[in-house]
Amino acid sequence: MAQPDSDSPNMALELQDGYVCFGQSFGADKSIAGELVFQTGMVGYPESITDPSYRGQILVITFPLVGNYGVPSRDEMDSLLKDLPAYFEAKEIHIAALVVASYSGEKYSHHLATSSLGTWLKEQGVPAISGVDTRALTKRIREEGSMLGKLLRRTSSAGMALSLALTNGVVDTSALTNGYAAGWRDGFEEVQWVDPNTKNLVAEVSIKTPKIYSPDPATALKHPSGRPVRVVCVDVGLKYNQLRCLVRRGVEVQVVPWDYDFPKLAGEQYDGLFISNGPGDPAMMEDTVRQIKAAMDEARTPIFGICLGHQLLARAAGAETLKMKFGNRGHNIPCTNMISGRCHITSQNHGYAVDSKTLPQGWEELFVNANDGSNEGIRHTGRPYFSVQFHPEHTPGPRDTEYLFDVFISTIQRSIGSPDTLSKPVEFPGGPAGENKKLAPRVNVKKVLVLGSGGLSIGQAGEFDYSGSQAIKALKEEGIYTILINPNIATIQTSKGLADKVYFLPVTAEFVRKVVQKERPDGIYVTFGGQTALQVGIQLKDEFKGLGVKVLGTPIDTIITTEDRELFARSMESIGEKCAKSASASSVDEAMRVVQDIGFPVIVRAAYALGGLGSGFAENEQQLLDLCNKAFAASPQVLIERSMKGWKEIEYEVVRDARDNCITVCNMENFDPLGIHTGDSIVVAPSQTLSDEDYNMLRTTAVNVIRHLGVVGECNIQYALNPFSREYCIIEVNARLSRSSALASKATGYPLAFVAAKLGLGIPLNEISNSVTRVTCACFEPSLDYVVVKIPRWDLKKFLRVSTLLGSSMKSVGEVMSIGRTFEEAIQKAIRAIDPHNLGFNETPALMKIDQELQTPSDQRLFAIANAMKAGYTVDKIWEMTKIDKWFLSRLKGLSDFEKNMETYNTLSITKPLIRRSKELGYSDRQLAKFWDSNELAVRRTRVDAGITPIVKQIDTVAAEFPAVTNYLYLTYNGIEHDIDFNDRGVMVLGSGVYRIGSSVEFDWCSVRAIRTLREQGFKTVMVNYNPETVSTDYDEADRLYFEVISLETVLDIYTMENSSGVIISMGGQTPNNIALPLHRMNVKILGTSPEMIDTAENRYKFSRMLDRISVDQPAWKELTSIEEATEFCDRVSYPVLVRPSYVLSGAAMNTVYSQHDLASYLEQAAKVSPEHPVVITKYIENAKEIEMDAVARNGNMIGHFVSEHVENAGVHSGDATLILPPQDLDAETVRRIEDATRKIGNALNVTGPFNIQFIAKDNEIKVIECNVRASRSFPFVSKVMGVDLIEMATKAMAGLPVQEYPEINIPPDYVGVKVPQFSFSRLSGADPITGVEMASTGEVACFGRTKYEAYIKALISTGFKLPKKNILLSIGSFKDKLEMLPSIERLHKMGFNLFATAGTADYIQEHGIPVKFVEVLASGESDEQKPEYSLTHALSNNLIHLYINLPSSNRFRRPANYMSRGYRTRRMAVDYQVPLVTNVKNAKLLVEALVRQYDLEVTKVDFQEFVPAPGAQGEPTDLQLSRLNGSLSLAQLLARSPFKRKHVLSVKQFTRADLHLLFTIAQEMRLGTQRHGCLDILKGRVLCTMFFEPSTRTSASFDAAMKRLGGQVVVVNETVSSTQKGESIADSVRTLGCYGDAIVLRHPSEESAEIAAKCSDVPVINAGNGSREHPTQALLDIFTIREELGTVNGLTITFVGDLKYGRTVHSLCELLKHYDVTINLVSPETLAVPDSVRDALKSRGQLSVISNDLTPEIVAISDVLYCTRVQKERFPDLAHYERVKDSFIVDNRVMKNAKANMVVLHPLPRNNEIHEEVDYDPRAAYFRQMRYGLYTRMALLAMVMAS
Repeated sequence: MAQPDSDSPNMALELQDGYVCFGQSFGADKSIAGELVFQTGMVGYPESITDPSYRGQILVITFPLVGNYGVPSRDEMDSLLKDLPAYFEAKEIHIAALVVASYSGEKYSHHLATSSLGTWLKEQGVPAISGVDTRALTKRIREEGSMLGKLLRRTSSAGMALSLALTNGVVDTSALTNGYAAGWRDGFEEVQWVDPNTKNLVAEVSIKTPKIYSPDPATALKHPSGRPVRVVCVDVGLKYNQLRCLVRRGVEVQVVPWDYDFPKLAGEQYDGLFISNGPGDPAMMEDTVRQIKAAMDEARTPIFGICLGHQLLARAAGAETLKMKFGNRGHNIPCTNMISGRCHITSQNHGYAVDSKTLPQGWEELFVNANDGSNEGIRHTGRPYFSVQFHPEHTPGPRDTEYLFDVFISTIQRSIGSPDTLSKPVEFPGGPAGENKKLAPRVNVKKVLVLGSGGLSIGQAGEFDYSGSQAIKALKEEGIYTILINPNIATIQTSKGLADKVYFLPVTAEFVRKVVQKERPDGIYVTFGGQTALQVGIQLKDEFKGLGVKVLGTPIDTIITTEDRELFARSMESIGEKCAKSASASSVDEAMRVVQDIGFPVIVRAAYALGGLGSGFAENEQQLLDLCNKAFAASPQVLIERSMKGWKEIEYEVVRDARDNCITVCNMENFDPLGIHTGDSIVVAPSQTLSDEDYNMLRTTAVNVIRHLGVVGECNIQYALNPFSREYCIIEVNARLSRSSALASKATGYPLAFVAAKLGLGIPLNEISNSVTRVTCACFEPSLDYVVVKIPRWDLKKFLRVSTLLGSSMKSVGEVMSIGRTFEEAIQKAIRAIDPHNLGFNETPALMKIDQELQTPSDQRLFAIANAMKAGYTVDKIWEMTKIDKWFLSRLKGLSDFEKNMETYNTLSITKPLIRRSKELGYSDRQLAKFWDSNELAVRRTRVDAGITPIVKQIDTVAAEFPAVTNYLYLTYNGIEHDIDFNDRGVMVLGSGVYRIGSSVEFDWCSVRAIRTLREQGFKTVMVNYNPETVSTDYDEADRLYFEVISLETVLDIYTMENSSGVIISMGGQTPNNIALPLHRMNVKILGTSPEMIDTAENRYKFSRMLDRISVDQPAWKELTSIEEATEFCDRVSYPVLVRPSYVLSGAAMNTVYSQHDLASYLEQAAKVSPEHPVVITKYIENAKEIEMDAVARNGNMIGHFVSEHVENAGVHSGDATLILPPQDLDAETVRRIEDATRKIGNALNVTGPFNIQFIAKDNEIKVIECNVRASRSFPFVSKVMGVDLIEMATKAMAGLPVQEYPEINIPPDYVGVKVPQFSFSRLSGADPITGVEMASTGEVACFGRTKYEAYIKALISTGFKLPKKNILLSIGSFKDKLEMLPSIERLHKMGFNLFATAGTADYIQEHGIPVKFVEVLASGESDEQKPEYSLTHALSNNLIHLYINLPSSNRFRRPANYMSRGYRTRRMAVDYQVPLVTNVKNAKLLVEALVRQYDLEVTKVDFQEFVPAPGAQGEPTDLQLSRLNGSLSLAQLLARSPFKRKHVLSVKQFTRADLHLLFTIAQEMRLGTQRHGCLDILKGRVLCTMFFEPSTRTSASFDAAMKRLGGQVVVVNETVSSTQKGESIADSVRTLGCYGDAIVLRHPSEESAEIAAKCSDVPVINAGNGSREHPTQALLDIFTIREELGTVNGLTITFVGDLKYGRTVHSLCELLKHYDVTINLVSPETLAVPDSVRDALKSRGQLSVISNDLTPEIVAISDVLYCTRVQKERFPDLAHYERVKDSFIVDNRVMKNAKANMVVLHPLPRNNEIHEEVDYDPRAAYFRQMRYGLYTRMALLAMVMAS
């Protein structure tokens, strides 16, 4: 591979211990030496590099992205200090050099920036290097201490090749011989080592002559004598912000040089002495120390020192200083004030410290480092002298200790007024520590109730499962008995192992009240259950005290303040913080009035609503009116506020304890500007475009606001920030854990919910330890040395007529998070995580108008940006349209340009540095394969051969400053050394990825249960998942957690590195299932069911054949290739039918079709979903019951199962169905049949692990709808209801551990669990709220009762359903439903409900003598025609209807989107006005039955599961012996039917279609048998003779292996050892062998050989090739291969390529294909065309399509099978002819680029050059798999011929 010059390293960083790394220079072109130190701050590089304390030091910044916000003007002067620069800490850069991981170049973005960082460094002559693994450097400095380093510039290209060969990065010269070490040195300049600490650095940086700075006259303080109050500042390396802090407070400052004789001025000339910070060793400053000592002895003024000033003051007092190992340099160092006990977050930069043990009498410690206990400040006990090690003037860093300047100045003022102040110590605000402790004591509680959040819905999803689980873990750690109320049965939170007792009840005020009365807890948490729990807290606020319950954490009054917009705005005003201009309104008229004052555009929000529900933007009065009407239906009050669309949206997560310690854990910047709900925004953490000033301005505000509000625990604050100024306003505060809290926890590794739960118990922050480092305390702000990107996942395609526009109301159903060391790496990973089809940030053939998409964002916006960039839009133009910060856009533009460059390469021309660069930018192998016209595995090969593999880094919360024990990992290519070693060999469990409709928290429950089971059994575990909302990605669940995309590439990388002992793929839903087969083919050990069997279940053809084989019924179906075929099939089976693509999760684009007219429009829609997998039409059986079966098997034997019934009839997606367990209305015979069918299927698929089958039953006839060989959505439900953890059983079975079959079930006698779906239609404006074959629910809840009715009603209430009070509206479409509903309607009337109905329904009800009021649906014309009392609109909008039963007639289920039926509009109105809606007849009947019974809904013993104490009841296992499977034939029975018993097999012409079917069925059984037992004894005692007179590897070896696997023996004869050498004829040889064996396999060059052998042999002869005529067994295995790979042979296009004249395999295969409906193309050189006889036969059958001498892209594109053959030298009479044609056709990646995604390439092998080796890594290359299929086919053939 060539070495390009442009990007090659041109700088080397050498350390004193011999370590060297290389990178690119971006500063001055020169070499330098100095001391190497690191700094962990994430912002503030302009301030840091001008800090004089860094003089002579080479600064390593741990945060990888530097230079993002450029550098402000050097010429702008400070408004106060006049001739000093406004934005820097000194007039010049003081560092010796800068080392960073990734530099943003000239593409900076900030309103104050005037140049890039690189330009400024060059101006100042400071060298800098980027592209270095700064984390590896930091760890080195951490271990060895600060050391000397050199930055060397490259002088020539000599010697560079060597350094690059050394993994493009590190040379450890200590490990190299001198010759090698000299090798890299030759190309670089040499400089001497310099130790800056031996120099007087202070003299270099101190001012040369005294200078005075005066305050603003308006604020100036005056001395009684009339002169200004003056402070003398000893400049030993002063940062300008110390001056600003003093002068701003009204004192005049005289700055004097370090060696100035200042004591003589004391008292007369100045009133306070200030000693600044500075560089170097304090021991060298003897003169200054002497003068400070003189000043202290004279005691005329207060003294204050900072940093070096602190060390000098301590030395002057007589204490010692010491050099620290590597110093403290960062913005997050916690220091505890020894007087008040408060812990402050401080900014620090120093390498020396005061040794507190040497402090003399009269001095005490003032501050102590909360992490390591080192000294951070001292004060004199009898004089006003004090000093601190940290930087209270910050810049950069937090401003929490700036108050020390106020302390200093007020001490000066007091000392001027009363001289006795000079004999007292300095006083500090905040009271004494003892008092503070008494004011906030530990809360003493023994029993705590935690409120969960209920079912997952949009705006309130898995993040509360995670935060609640963490809270429970924290309470358990404190030994508190914990009770949980949460009806969400799918989450890990409600499983054993967390809470001690779980109530599956609605989280509503009335149920919580009942549980509190029953359990009498001492404390309650309402902040871990989202808005649901918060509302309950607010409703019960006044009752808690009476019930004896203390609200833990944030007080309810604070919550009310933050929830009520008006109160919040007023509260902010009181502390001078501004919110957006706003007003509240309680009526529409009031809303119209207040908007006059605010001015449009405005945003309208409903108060007390979750995730921006009922909110939107209004540009004018009409829009405002519409929004207000909707909002008032959801809430009694709306808030109207000024819209600031286009401003940046910034969030901070803030934590505060009861003692007022307050920190911000994570700040995040939204990629999208304000205007899109933060839940729908792409979010980047930490913020990328905020300067230190911006960052800390907002941080300080956050701390002030949260303190003012009195939050205890965790909350988040959101800001809008004007990108062109420092103007900001507060949008809102969530005084609870929110979605961003879960994200922040995962992004930083700081367990927010865990800490918040402890804070609620009154434990202070600095007494909780950081669970990641275990050596530091939790009172610190994490430093990140990576960047995190969160992208939401929308599933809007699942809904009819939904609006895809993004705005202020959240629509996403889940989110992904990714981690990288560059923004590009992280965002590309995140894009891939959203959907496996996404390759990354590149052009996509999406259907969108770019301009419209950029201006009005929808879920496709990111792809629109990619397409716009590809189309040539500039960053500025896109910014104009989107207002996304240019920094983000320019990073994306870089990717777009890189993509254009990449498309000019292929796998051969690409260079190693470019591959590395592409991986550093986050490109996946699949993406690169697309650019290079190759395939993923070939790219992987190229990459791995080049030695480019990912590096594993830890997330440790401290940017490597302290050693961490964390197992929280990510992969990156921007690094050179792993943070961990790999000797666990753990079991990998693949998680479920992003929550989406159809794959949600249920699979997370399965993953976590699997991991916990493995860990309990002593296995090491590795979790791979990328969803921040889940418990599986909690750092303490698995031994190792990789926060990575679940893709083939990543899983292979991790599997290889971890050397894992196996992978479990059946717990994560469809995501891992989709990569099962590719992983299996890459020799990954998959635990549990074989991926080939998974494929059998997923491929409809294979599954269908298997069901037929084991006699299990299924609905009639057909795969579709044309509309005519479809129509014909539908007419035959009769409508309705179901149209669906194969291989999909949760019914994407599935449709029920009721008439031929609808068929065509649906087909079009379905084909779009997955063009690679064709469309299937199934007969839809109406009015059938659907039944769910969840089972676990081991080696095909069922060891546990549960059957649950659906309430709704088949036709409602099982994820949206209401489930009942144990089943109440199933016939015992039906259940028996279902169990029987499940047993057969489990056995046929040889399942080990979980599987789930859906059945439909009608009149006891059962049919299988589908089978998932993995855990399914209903596993947690059935496991928890029945008290048997199926996942635990499945995991043990897969891991090969002992597991008890059918454990005893202990459930009470009257006990039913009902699972009800949770829908989020109210969030999705426009979506039609009906259920169908497409899944639409976002979550589920389950409750228990003594009857199904009681359980159903509780579960309904849990989803937010309100039971009707008085008025019920009915609208029933079909006559059948009217008939079915009539008895229920009568019951409603008898119960005293007022019935209303629409036209047809009202007539029907009246005919049956039931009083009903008629309601007009929607007038056709103008709305004023309607009288309000009859108008449905009026009734719904005024909440006059308490329940709406709307049963649409079936053919309306799926109308084209433009059809707006009245039914749809009324359903939508019901949702928008929050009227309970029922749209399914079975649900309606169940609801009415339940209402009739009028349950009191008291809490009973069935409502909870108590895990502690758990009674240990051990029962006998039930004995379920597997009877022989009835109905399906055994292998022996199949063989008994063989038509070839003791017959010759000479030609394919002998085979009928039925023979082939039998052969392949037996081959399948052989495969299963080999997998289970390795060897079968079918041919035990039999002998096979093989005679090969031509060379053969495969055929001879496979017959040999086949015979031995069948238990027989083989006698091998080949030409070299046979008597043929002596002239023996074939006939004689055959006769001879017939005496020894039971059958003969013969291959011979003569075309007549087979006939001759057959004539004279007494035992069967099998033809293994007779000249160029036939090769029947090869043709059989070819057909079997096609069938196994593609599911079926029918309907395929097969192209033969190569030598078709002599290719006997082709001749045999063409003959066999007569049994199938196929199209055949022939491609060969003119001289090697297929023989006429073969061609004519194909023609006569109408199978021949194209004959060509060229393999054109068009032919490749239509082929399903590309069958290549070898041009066989031995068949050519004329060698010259052979040489001419031997390389006519070569199949390589270029050819494959045009091929379908799911075609296969076959080749009978051996090959010469026909197929390029790069194709071997293409998943479509089936020719090596062909051989395994060949083994099974030949086993089947031998058994059919030889078995007795």
